[in-house]
Amino acid sequence: MQDEMWHEFSQRMAYEGVLHIAVDPLQGMPDALALAGYNERNLHVLRALASLDERRAENGSDEDSPMMQELLHMDSKINVLMEIVNRLLIPVALLPARHPIRFNALGVVVPQGMLPEADQLLVRLHFDACRALPLELPSQLVRRLDDGNAFVSFFQPSELVGDGLERFVFRHHRRKVAEARLTST
Repeated sequence: MQDEMWHEFSQRMAYEGVLHIAVDPLQGMPDALALAGYNERNLHVLRALASLDERRAENGSDEDSPMMQELLHMDSKINVLMEIVNRLLIPVALLPARHPIRFNALGVVVPQGMLPEADQLLVRLHFDACRALPLELPSQLVRRLDDGNAFVSFFQPSELVGDGLERFVFRHHRRKVAEARLTST
């Protein structure tokens, strides 16, 4: 079973980057009500990240119309307000440390050194665009890898959360490809 989970994770596209992440012990797996709460909050975070990403994509157009300039100006103000709110809610000093990770809808690969002595875990991912609202994913340790990392699988994310994670990973991948194309020309 563990090999199947690892194989399926490895075959899917994954977000690779350095994020603020915490992995804490979880006393037993959450019941249905607690899982529903995690899924609801995670869905809200994924929707917020998607809307922020859409605004960033819209800003990339080359239109010089007065309407577009006004929208860009308003977007800039909103970004400043969001940064202020983020700093007030969670100062950078209170965020968990950044670690190189790889994740998709199935799980996350993290450095073994950050794992607590537990098999049942709660993974909290803080994204820079919305660091006051982390994804909180009940998880379980599946496998320690030879390279000093460990594979942790997410425990029963809802279908909507899984789809949201897949879309987030795809958008990140698409952005990285676009950036690579820009730098190569």
